[in-house]
Amino acid sequence: MAAVQIFNSPLITFKSEIFIVLIIIAWTYLLHAYFRKQGIEYRYYKIHSTRRTFYKTRYGAYKYWELGRCLSDSDSPVDKNTANNLRFLIGIRNEIEHQMTYQIDPSLSAKFQAACLNFNEYIKTLFGKRYGIDKHLAFSLQFTSISQDQFSALPTPTEMPSHIRSFIEGFEGELSEEEYNSPHFAYRVLFIAKTANTKGQADKVIEFVKADSPLATNINKTYAVIKETEKPKYLPSAVVEIMQSKGFSKFKMLDHIKLWQQRDAKEPSKHFGTLVQNTWYWYDKWVNEVEKYCQQEYGNL
Repeated sequence: MAAVQIFNSPLITFKSEIFIVLIIIAWTYLLHAYFRKQGIEYRYYKIHSTRRTFYKTRYGAYKYWELGRCLSDSDSPVDKNTANNLRFLIGIRNEIEHQMTYQIDPSLSAKFQAACLNFNEYIKTLFGKRYGIDKHLAFSLQFTSISQDQFSALPTPTEMPSHIRSFIEGFEGELSEEEYNSPHFAYRVLFIAKTANTKGQADKVIEFVKADSPLATNINKTYAVIKETEKPKYLPSAVVEIMQSKGFSKFKMLDHIKLWQQRDAKEPSKHFGTLVQNTWYWYDKWVNEVEKYCQQEYGNL
């Protein structure tokens, strides 16, 4: 709750960094509680003869598993996509814990939202619905509607520190399409204006519909058509797969990251790709450029 309240506060500018630290602590404590409930040892130790010798800090406290170790344990109750979300946040935490960063809030909010929804789901599943925190939190309100000009003014991933961009592209590039699109990894919402259909009916700011409902299906189809009428788009992992399918097996994700950074390929005026819902997609124009690079670097096959 503290993580969410801090992130929603208009008075705080260091939001993402604080949120990530607090949500990781919350998830760590949640899994520790689960392991204790199940009678699973979650302290670090070594076997000396037939006895356990527990590792301790210099001041005598037990060394408990960190979140990454909890997620990798065979007894972890966390599903793969939720674990991907948390490992993503751990990776960002590792990149920012020793230095101040800027312009990362808009690009990571979908991951933050997923981490919150996942946490509430798991705390109720593992310990009972009475522990759910959804009844304590509501949607934050704002003073203005979001115009296209305002949306365009939001920072883009190209304005983030290069090491954060590289981590995000590298991490997401290793995910399959199914894993990347999972709401447990990143919770993305499409907003449209709506008014009440019946006089006197309360009008909700946000209304959720089931993913398999006719309304959701039509929205997804329409949104997909809008995207497809522009240009074909590719995630970084797809670009790498295309190159490898053409015989350039040595071309890896790290090579792709270095290439677009060297050529400043995300500069909008170059028209190599576009930003959709805080995720960068590459056009065919960039795929062709990458192929030319591979031919020069690895030779014609």
